[in-house]
Amino acid sequence: MTPHERVLAALNRRPLDRVPVDIWLSPEVLADAKRHFNCEDELEVYRRFGLDKIVMVFPGFGSEDIDPEKGTGRTIWGVETRSVQAGKARYEEFMNPPFAELSDVRQLDDYSRWPDPSRFDYAGSLRLARRARDLGFATIGPWISVFEIYCQLRGLENAMMDLIDAPDFLEPALDRIQRIQTEMMERLLKETGELLDLVFISDDMASQEGLLISLPAWRRLFDSRLRVWCDVVHRHGRKVLFHTDGAAFDLVPSLIEAGIDVLNPIQHICKGMDRERLKAAYGSRVVFHGGVENQSVIPFGTPDDVRAEVRRCLETLGRGGGYICSSCHFVQAGTPLDNVFALIETVHAHGADYL
Repeated sequence: MTPHERVLAALNRRPLDRVPVDIWLSPEVLADAKRHFNCEDELEVYRRFGLDKIVMVFPGFGSEDIDPEKGTGRTIWGVETRSVQAGKARYEEFMNPPFAELSDVRQLDDYSRWPDPSRFDYAGSLRLARRARDLGFATIGPWISVFEIYCQLRGLENAMMDLIDAPDFLEPALDRIQRIQTEMMERLLKETGELLDLVFISDDMASQEGLLISLPAWRRLFDSRLRVWCDVVHRHGRKVLFHTDGAAFDLVPSLIEAGIDVLNPIQHICKGMDRERLKAAYGSRVVFHGGVENQSVIPFGTPDDVRAEVRRCLETLGRGGGYICSSCHFVQAGTPLDNVFALIETVHAHGADYL
């Protein structure tokens, strides 16, 4: 089977030759892999690894506000960022949330940096999706979110307080954030057609100990919005991958009922996220993507530790199908490439044992 055929078979619970293996690489680890393979082409790196890569097709927007000298920039929503070095990794942090001091919903109309859906790089996305498919890979895009973007614009503390204290400001802002992305997503789905396999919806709703918001708040504020997006994606014949980090076990039934097809990233070290429990409760209703522990095993373990972790994921999440094995988030800077190879090679060797 080609990687694309293997991923689609897993998504649709059709017969497989083995469990697919995907991976997310941070820019630093991707650079290490390019040096290892003496190759500058990201997609070629995935091919040489032997991955069933689900290629991320996220349409760029462009910004005239990036200052490489100062290490600052802006998100497409106009939020200032700064580049921060943390050990071997470099991250972008949000600064000065533009909605922090707003109190009247009418002030939203005065905000000058709402992104224009016509400015996204749909042509570039189409080129990338076409090339990914030519290489035999599946594709996912765009990245869309409601509450994570609101947190950028408002600041995390304000955003959390707004859930209780400022619904008259919060809900119109969420509506506008969703409306812009719905238009962008609809256009990308139309222009890429069958070259796009999944849509990536991300809203982190949990810490490592439990949900960040109550289930009643989820149902009041986010359930119907997720249903709208799932309906759009399914109307185009595509699948929905929903990303939420953390201890999200109690939220999963609501996500499934809203229409998600794939749950990512399966942080099983978080409270209540035991792999056997997840598989028993939801394994017949949703496909799992991720699972290979990425806070200690992949970055700091030995290749044998990684192999054992992957085998455990295959035995639990993979048993009976409905699983795409992957790192449970981006493989972090400084991770030995031997551990990346161990992950991939273990799925190649044992990914047929638990179907």
